[in-house]
Amino acid sequence: MADVRHFLDIDRLDRATLRTILSKGASLKEVRGTVDADKPLDGKTLVMIFEKPSTRTRVSFQVGMQELGGHTVILNDSDSQLGRGETVADTARVLSRYADAIMIRTDDPTKLVELEKYATVPVINGLTDDSHPCQIMADIMTFEEHRGSIEGRTVAWAGDGNNVVVSWVHAAARLGFEMRVATPKELQPNHGLIEWAKKEGANVTLTDDPQAAVSGADLVVTDTWVSMGDDDAGSRHNMLAPFRVDEALMSHANSDALFMHCLPAHRGEEVTEAVIDGPQSVIWDEAENRLHVQKAILTWCLS
Repeated sequence: MADVRHFLDIDRLDRATLRTILSKGASLKEVRGTVDADKPLDGKTLVMIFEKPSTRTRVSFQVGMQELGGHTVILNDSDSQLGRGETVADTARVLSRYADAIMIRTDDPTKLVELEKYATVPVINGLTDDSHPCQIMADIMTFEEHRGSIEGRTVAWAGDGNNVVVSWVHAAARLGFEMRVATPKELQPNHGLIEWAKKEGANVTLTDDPQAAVSGADLVVTDTWVSMGDDDAGSRHNMLAPFRVDEALMSHANSDALFMHCLPAHRGEEVTEAVIDGPQSVIWDEAENRLHVQKAILTWCLS
Protein backbone atom coordinates (compact mmCIF):
# COMPACT_ATOMS: atom_id res chain seq x y z
CA MET A 1 0.00 0.00 0.00
CA ALA A 2 1.39 3.37 -1.04
CA ASP A 3 0.53 5.12 2.22
CA VAL A 4 2.28 2.57 4.48
CA ARG A 5 5.76 3.53 5.66
CA HIS A 6 8.01 0.47 5.57
CA PHE A 7 11.64 0.43 6.74
CA LEU A 8 13.12 -2.24 4.50
CA ASP A 9 16.52 -1.06 3.27
CA ILE A 10 18.48 2.16 3.33
CA ASP A 11 18.56 2.36 -0.47
CA ARG A 12 14.74 2.49 -0.48
CA LEU A 13 14.75 5.81 1.41
CA ASP A 14 16.01 9.25 0.43
CA ARG A 15 18.56 11.35 2.25
CA ALA A 16 15.98 13.64 3.86
CA THR A 17 14.07 10.70 5.35
CA LEU A 18 17.23 9.10 6.70
CA ARG A 19 18.28 12.42 8.22
CA THR A 20 14.84 12.80 9.82
CA ILE A 21 15.18 9.38 11.45
CA LEU A 22 18.73 10.03 12.67
CA SER A 23 17.74 13.38 14.13
CA LYS A 24 14.74 11.83 15.87
CA GLY A 25 16.95 9.09 17.32
CA ALA A 26 19.27 11.70 18.81
CA SER A 27 16.38 13.65 20.33
CA LEU A 28 14.81 10.51 21.80
CA LYS A 29 18.14 9.58 23.36
CA GLU A 30 18.45 13.04 24.90
CA VAL A 31 15.09 12.92 26.68
CA ARG A 32 15.11 9.23 27.61
CA GLY A 33 14.01 8.77 31.19
CA THR A 34 12.98 12.41 31.69
CA VAL A 35 9.60 14.00 32.18
CA ASP A 36 9.84 15.19 28.56
CA ALA A 37 9.81 11.63 27.24
CA ASP A 38 6.36 11.19 25.72
CA LYS A 39 4.59 8.00 24.65
CA PRO A 40 3.74 8.53 20.96
CA LEU A 41 2.98 4.83 20.37
CA ASP A 42 0.60 4.40 23.29
CA GLY A 43 -1.75 1.54 22.46
CA LYS A 44 0.27 0.37 19.45
CA THR A 45 1.50 -3.22 19.06
CA LEU A 46 4.62 -4.46 17.28
CA VAL A 47 4.85 -8.13 16.27
CA MET A 48 8.44 -9.34 16.07
CA ILE A 49 9.24 -12.47 14.04
CA PHE A 50 12.58 -14.11 14.84
CA GLU A 51 13.82 -16.82 12.52
CA LYS A 52 17.39 -16.17 13.66
CA PRO A 53 18.66 -15.94 17.25
CA SER A 54 19.00 -12.43 18.60
CA THR A 55 20.15 -10.46 21.61
CA ARG A 56 20.48 -6.82 20.55
CA THR A 57 17.67 -6.77 17.99
CA ARG A 58 15.17 -8.43 20.30
CA VAL A 59 15.95 -6.45 23.44
CA SER A 60 16.35 -3.07 21.73
CA PHE A 61 13.07 -3.33 19.81
CA GLN A 62 11.17 -4.65 22.83
CA VAL A 63 12.51 -2.04 25.24
CA GLY A 64 12.15 0.68 22.61
CA MET A 65 8.50 -0.12 21.91
CA GLN A 66 7.73 -0.19 25.63
CA GLU A 67 9.45 3.17 26.20
CA LEU A 68 7.33 4.64 23.40
CA GLY A 69 4.21 3.40 25.17
CA GLY A 70 3.51 0.41 22.94
CA HIS A 71 3.49 -3.35 23.29
CA THR A 72 5.33 -6.24 21.64
CA VAL A 73 4.46 -9.80 20.67
CA ILE A 74 7.43 -12.07 19.97
CA LEU A 75 7.20 -15.03 17.59
CA ASN A 76 10.10 -17.42 17.28
CA ASP A 77 10.30 -19.85 14.37
CA SER A 78 8.66 -22.60 16.43
CA ASP A 79 5.89 -20.32 17.72
CA SER A 80 4.08 -19.50 14.49
CA GLN A 81 2.48 -21.28 11.59
CA LEU A 82 5.00 -19.51 9.33
CA GLY A 83 7.50 -22.08 10.58
CA ARG A 84 5.09 -24.90 9.73
CA GLY A 85 4.34 -24.08 6.15
CA GLU A 86 1.86 -21.19 6.22
CA THR A 87 2.64 -18.76 3.44
CA VAL A 88 4.24 -15.41 4.19
CA ALA A 89 1.33 -13.75 2.38
CA ASP A 90 -1.25 -15.31 4.69
CA THR A 91 0.85 -14.53 7.76
CA ALA A 92 1.15 -10.90 6.65
CA ARG A 93 -2.61 -10.57 6.12
CA VAL A 94 -3.43 -12.03 9.53
CA LEU A 95 -0.82 -10.10 11.53
CA SER A 96 -1.96 -6.87 9.85
CA ARG A 97 -5.39 -7.40 11.46
CA TYR A 98 -3.84 -7.81 14.93
CA ALA A 99 -0.86 -5.46 15.07
CA ASP A 100 0.24 -1.98 14.00
CA ALA A 101 3.67 -2.99 12.69
CA ILE A 102 5.74 -6.11 11.94
CA MET A 103 9.49 -6.55 12.42
CA ILE A 104 11.21 -9.61 10.95
CA ARG A 105 14.70 -11.03 11.46
CA THR A 106 15.20 -13.80 8.92
CA ASP A 107 17.76 -15.53 6.76
CA ASP A 108 15.53 -15.28 3.68
CA PRO A 109 15.19 -11.78 2.18
CA THR A 110 12.27 -12.93 -0.01
CA LYS A 111 10.18 -13.18 3.15
CA LEU A 112 10.74 -9.48 3.78
CA VAL A 113 9.60 -8.72 0.22
CA GLU A 114 6.49 -10.88 0.65
CA LEU A 115 5.63 -9.26 3.97
CA GLU A 116 5.84 -5.83 2.38
CA LYS A 117 3.65 -6.93 -0.51
CA TYR A 118 0.81 -8.35 1.57
CA ALA A 119 0.95 -6.51 4.91
CA THR A 120 -1.25 -3.47 5.37
CA VAL A 121 0.89 -2.22 8.26
CA PRO A 122 4.55 -1.10 8.30
CA VAL A 123 7.20 -3.81 7.94
CA ILE A 124 10.68 -3.31 9.43
CA ASN A 125 13.80 -5.20 8.40
CA GLY A 126 15.46 -6.42 11.60
CA LEU A 127 18.05 -8.30 9.51
CA THR A 128 18.17 -10.58 6.50
CA ASP A 129 21.07 -12.38 4.85
CA ASP A 130 21.08 -9.52 2.33
CA SER A 131 21.14 -6.45 4.59
CA HIS A 132 21.08 -5.00 8.12
CA PRO A 133 19.80 -1.42 7.84
CA CYS A 134 18.91 -0.82 11.50
CA GLN A 135 22.48 -1.58 12.50
CA ILE A 136 24.01 0.87 10.06
CA MET A 137 21.59 3.62 11.13
CA ALA A 138 22.83 3.07 14.70
CA ASP A 139 26.44 3.09 13.50
CA ILE A 140 26.02 6.39 11.69
CA MET A 141 24.27 7.91 14.70
CA THR A 142 27.22 6.79 16.83
CA PHE A 143 29.83 8.22 14.48
CA GLU A 144 28.07 11.57 14.34
CA GLU A 145 27.80 11.73 18.14
CA HIS A 146 31.58 11.47 18.36
CA ARG A 147 32.83 13.15 15.20
CA GLY A 148 30.06 15.24 13.64
CA SER A 149 28.54 14.71 10.20
CA ILE A 150 29.63 11.60 8.34
CA GLU A 151 29.28 13.41 5.02
CA GLY A 152 32.65 13.63 3.28
CA ARG A 153 34.29 11.24 5.75
CA THR A 154 35.91 7.87 4.94
CA VAL A 155 34.62 4.55 6.27
CA ALA A 156 36.75 1.42 5.85
CA TRP A 157 35.51 -2.14 6.11
CA ALA A 158 37.89 -5.08 6.66
CA GLY A 159 36.50 -8.61 6.63
CA ASP A 160 33.71 -10.63 5.08
CA GLY A 161 31.60 -9.00 2.36
CA ASN A 162 28.37 -9.73 4.20
CA ASN A 163 24.94 -8.18 4.74
CA VAL A 164 26.32 -5.42 6.97
CA VAL A 165 28.59 -4.28 4.13
CA VAL A 166 25.57 -4.06 1.84
CA SER A 167 23.80 -1.63 4.14
CA TRP A 168 26.99 0.41 4.58
CA VAL A 169 27.23 0.79 0.79
CA HIS A 170 23.56 1.81 0.63
CA ALA A 171 24.24 4.44 3.29
CA ALA A 172 27.31 5.77 1.48
CA ALA A 173 25.16 6.40 -1.59
CA ARG A 174 22.50 8.23 0.39
CA LEU A 175 24.56 10.17 2.95
CA GLY A 176 27.64 11.20 0.98
CA PHE A 177 30.63 9.50 2.58
CA GLU A 178 33.42 7.45 1.02
CA MET A 179 33.16 3.69 1.55
CA ARG A 180 36.16 1.40 1.13
CA VAL A 181 35.47 -2.32 1.34
CA ALA A 182 38.41 -4.70 1.85
CA THR A 183 37.55 -8.39 1.56
CA PRO A 184 39.14 -11.51 0.14
CA LYS A 185 38.29 -11.87 -3.54
CA GLU A 186 36.30 -15.01 -2.74
CA LEU A 187 34.09 -13.15 -0.24
CA GLN A 188 33.43 -9.90 -2.03
CA PRO A 189 29.89 -8.50 -2.00
CA ASN A 190 27.81 -8.82 -5.15
CA HIS A 191 29.34 -6.68 -7.89
CA GLY A 192 25.84 -5.53 -8.80
CA LEU A 193 25.85 -3.67 -5.46
CA ILE A 194 28.99 -1.75 -6.37
CA GLU A 195 27.66 -0.97 -9.84
CA TRP A 196 24.42 0.33 -8.28
CA ALA A 197 26.36 2.51 -5.85
CA LYS A 198 28.46 4.07 -8.58
CA LYS A 199 25.37 4.78 -10.69
CA GLU A 200 23.98 6.57 -7.63
CA GLY A 201 27.11 8.71 -7.53
CA ALA A 202 28.60 7.03 -4.46
CA ASN A 203 32.34 6.94 -3.79
CA VAL A 204 32.76 3.20 -3.15
CA THR A 205 35.98 1.22 -3.56
CA LEU A 206 36.35 -2.58 -3.50
CA THR A 207 39.79 -4.01 -2.72
CA ASP A 208 41.57 -7.06 -1.30
CA ASP A 209 44.16 -4.87 0.46
CA PRO A 210 43.03 -4.00 4.01
CA GLN A 211 45.87 -1.51 4.58
CA ALA A 212 44.90 0.43 1.46
CA ALA A 213 41.28 0.51 2.60
CA VAL A 214 42.08 1.69 6.10
CA SER A 215 44.69 4.29 5.10
CA GLY A 216 43.47 7.70 6.29
CA ALA A 217 40.03 6.38 7.27
CA ASP A 218 37.86 8.10 9.87
CA LEU A 219 36.08 4.90 10.86
CA VAL A 220 37.13 1.24 10.69
CA VAL A 221 34.41 -1.42 10.82
CA THR A 222 34.41 -5.20 10.89
CA ASP A 223 32.10 -8.08 11.75
CA THR A 224 32.29 -11.75 12.64
CA TRP A 225 33.94 -13.92 10.03
CA VAL A 226 31.41 -16.74 10.32
CA SER A 227 27.76 -15.75 10.26
CA MET A 228 24.83 -17.87 11.38
CA GLY A 229 24.25 -20.53 8.74
CA ASP A 230 27.77 -20.47 7.26
CA ASP A 231 29.25 -23.96 7.08
CA ASP A 232 32.75 -23.12 5.83
CA ALA A 233 34.31 -21.77 9.02
CA GLY A 234 37.75 -23.28 8.43
CA SER A 235 38.27 -21.89 4.95
CA ARG A 236 36.84 -18.51 5.97
CA HIS A 237 39.32 -18.17 8.82
CA ASN A 238 42.21 -18.90 6.48
CA MET A 239 41.03 -16.34 3.91
CA LEU A 240 40.17 -13.65 6.43
CA ALA A 241 43.19 -13.81 8.75
CA PRO A 242 44.98 -10.99 6.86
CA PHE A 243 41.91 -8.79 7.39
CA ARG A 244 41.96 -8.99 11.19
CA VAL A 245 41.65 -5.53 12.72
CA ASP A 246 44.63 -5.21 15.03
CA GLU A 247 46.71 -2.31 16.28
CA ALA A 248 48.95 -2.49 13.22
CA LEU A 249 46.00 -2.14 10.83
CA MET A 250 44.40 0.64 12.89
CA SER A 251 47.69 2.56 12.76
CA HIS A 252 47.04 3.20 9.05
CA ALA A 253 43.78 5.01 9.83
CA ASN A 254 43.57 8.62 11.00
CA SER A 255 44.89 9.12 14.51
CA ASP A 256 41.37 9.92 15.77
CA ALA A 257 39.65 7.16 13.79
CA LEU A 258 36.88 5.23 15.52
CA PHE A 259 36.40 1.46 15.56
CA MET A 260 33.01 -0.27 15.35
CA HIS A 261 31.72 -3.83 15.43
CA CYS A 262 28.02 -4.66 15.43
CA LEU A 263 28.53 -7.61 17.83
CA PRO A 264 28.67 -10.39 18.82
CA ALA A 265 32.45 -10.31 18.48
CA HIS A 266 34.94 -13.14 18.43
CA ARG A 267 37.92 -11.54 20.11
CA GLY A 268 41.20 -12.60 18.59
CA GLU A 269 39.58 -13.53 15.30
CA GLU A 270 38.19 -10.56 13.34
CA VAL A 271 39.46 -8.06 15.92
CA THR A 272 42.06 -8.10 18.68
CA GLU A 273 41.22 -7.29 22.28
CA ALA A 274 43.60 -4.34 22.16
CA VAL A 275 41.42 -2.71 19.50
CA ILE A 276 37.91 -3.66 20.61
CA ASP A 277 38.65 -2.68 24.21
CA GLY A 278 40.89 0.22 23.26
CA PRO A 279 40.32 3.98 23.28
CA GLN A 280 39.19 4.16 19.65
CA SER A 281 36.44 1.61 20.12
CA VAL A 282 32.87 2.89 20.49
CA ILE A 283 31.12 -0.48 20.39
CA TRP A 284 29.05 0.06 23.53
CA ASP A 285 27.70 3.41 22.31
CA GLU A 286 27.04 1.68 18.99
CA ALA A 287 25.09 -1.12 20.69
CA GLU A 288 23.10 1.34 22.81
CA ASN A 289 22.16 3.41 19.78
CA ARG A 290 20.32 0.47 18.25
CA LEU A 291 17.66 1.27 20.87
CA HIS A 292 17.43 4.97 20.08
CA VAL A 293 17.52 4.78 16.30
CA GLN A 294 14.98 1.94 16.25
CA LYS A 295 12.66 4.01 18.42
CA ALA A 296 13.00 6.69 15.75
CA ILE A 297 12.28 4.16 13.01
CA LEU A 298 9.18 2.98 14.86
CA THR A 299 7.86 6.50 15.33
CA TRP A 300 8.57 7.31 11.67
CA CYS A 301 6.79 4.16 10.46
CA LEU A 302 3.79 4.71 12.72
CA SER A 303 3.51 8.50 12.60
